[in-house]
Amino acid sequence: MKSASTILAISLALIGSTNAYVPPQSRTKAAPSKPAFDLKKAVAVTFTAATIASSSFMPIAEAADYMSPISQDYGSTTLVSVKTVREGVYGEYALEVPVQVTDDARSTFKSAKETKSKKGKYTAILAILVVGSLIIPMAQYFWYVRDDNSLEFFLNKKSMPEPPPPPPPKKKNFFGR
Repeated sequence: MKSASTILAISLALIGSTNAYVPPQSRTKAAPSKPAFDLKKAVAVTFTAATIASSSFMPIAEAADYMSPISQDYGSTTLVSVKTVREGVYGEYALEVPVQVTDDARSTFKSAKETKSKKGKYTAILAILVVGSLIIPMAQYFWYVRDDNSLEFFLNKKSMPEPPPPPPPKKKNFFGR
């Protein structure tokens, strides 16, 4: 009861503060004055606040509804039906569930001894992939930019060369173009 009264006091304080500021309005003689308290707006604000407040508690209540008892028969299966009825675009139809004929539960993993003996081969493949995807592109990049000296200009290790002089203006032809 104490928490309900606290929530009620907080919600009333919030509702009261929502319409606290009313800008000054010029009154004309012909227009009647509006009441300071708008009942429709207060009801809408109250309903919105209550909806937001109650939605924060809903996931907790819904999680309790979805708790199911733990089954104690581990590993057993139950055949629900051999025919199932499904609904399609043109109505309902019956679907027969076929019996599972193959169930191979043998392990297909390699043994630890076989995995350990071929470890060097996979390490070599991984090294080739790393070199092919990282080292070769970096070497190619550095090969392309080996004569580029823009980094030295950027770091002010070299002075910038003088720009080339502009080309001479074109002579005008007979028609002035």
